[in-house]
Amino acid sequence: MSKLNEDLIYEILSAVEEIPYGCVATYGQIARLIGRDNNSRLVGKVLSMSEYYGEYPCHRVVNHQGRTAPGWYEQPQLLKQEGVTFKKENYVDMKKHQWDC
Repeated sequence: MSKLNEDLIYEILSAVEEIPYGCVATYGQIARLIGRDNNSRLVGKVLSMSEYYGEYPCHRVVNHQGRTAPGWYEQPQLLKQEGVTFKKENYVDMKKHQWDC
């Protein structure tokens, strides 16, 4: 991937920062919020390197089925600490917790 524009990175991270405590959003939702409907993978890429830009609640972003990020073993625990419930292992109950933005 070519070098990402810092303005775009901060636009994505600012949208993620708006996700309320105890809620989750999908990569696609974040992409739509910033006017890039077809760029959910870009959102995922930016979130994977968010630690270089500050502290953001990236654990509140899941895929469209509610699945947490593979290999990020802390994510489900962080969500559970916020009261987020799961339908099955690593799958958030989206009906209860998806952010209505």
